[in-house]
Amino acid sequence: MGMQLHARFGQLSLPLLQSRPPLLYGLSSCNLITGKCRLKTNGGEIGFVSSSKVKGLRKKELFVSSSSNVGGQLWQNWWPEKNSKSPSLSDIIWPSAGAFAAMAILGRIDQILAPKGISMTIAPMGAVCAVLFATPASPGARKYNMFLAQIGCAAIGVLAFSIFGPGWLARSTALSAAIAFMIFTRSVHPPAASLPLLFIDGMKLHHLNYWYALFPGATGCIILCLIQEIVCYLKDNLKF
Repeated sequence: MGMQLHARFGQLSLPLLQSRPPLLYGLSSCNLITGKCRLKTNGGEIGFVSSSKVKGLRKKELFVSSSSNVGGQLWQNWWPEKNSKSPSLSDIIWPSAGAFAAMAILGRIDQILAPKGISMTIAPMGAVCAVLFATPASPGARKYNMFLAQIGCAAIGVLAFSIFGPGWLARSTALSAAIAFMIFTRSVHPPAASLPLLFIDGMKLHHLNYWYALFPGATGCIILCLIQEIVCYLKDNLKF
């Protein structure tokens, strides 16, 4: 539905629709797309008339408001999609099992790397799991998006920290630059936006310097991509 133009006043006499005896006509609404106005009488609605023929309307007495359909569409964002079907049990189990396996494998690698003081299990990996396992067809799950964003945003975080040091200026600059980088390179991958903040605030990561661009984010994503292939195969072939 298009936008509608409503009048604040009550009734007006239209010379183009005069009859004997004269009737008072009320302007119900005008459609800006079709250029037609709906009119009312005290006997009910009488249909449409060209808006160019409506006389005596002052601009200050008019206002624009959206139709009821537009308001309904606004509230639809707060509910599940009407046309989406309920997920099957297998659509829930396999992504959840993939996330469990991913964190278990990364946790085991952490135990091996513990003497070196580095860790693969970082918070953005949880968000990457959600994107890869739950929405594998989304743009953010594309390999190009994921690896370019992971490497680029991590490097931006290191650069911002080296210039501004720790603090709000480094965080805000790094995050804005990371978002601009993803948009410019068409590689939007939401979990990667947290990598600059993680580095700036994580003292245990500072010793990695620019190696942080490859580890642990991009390296961990290689493991997650392998698990994603298994999850997608199970979802497609073992349904219940």
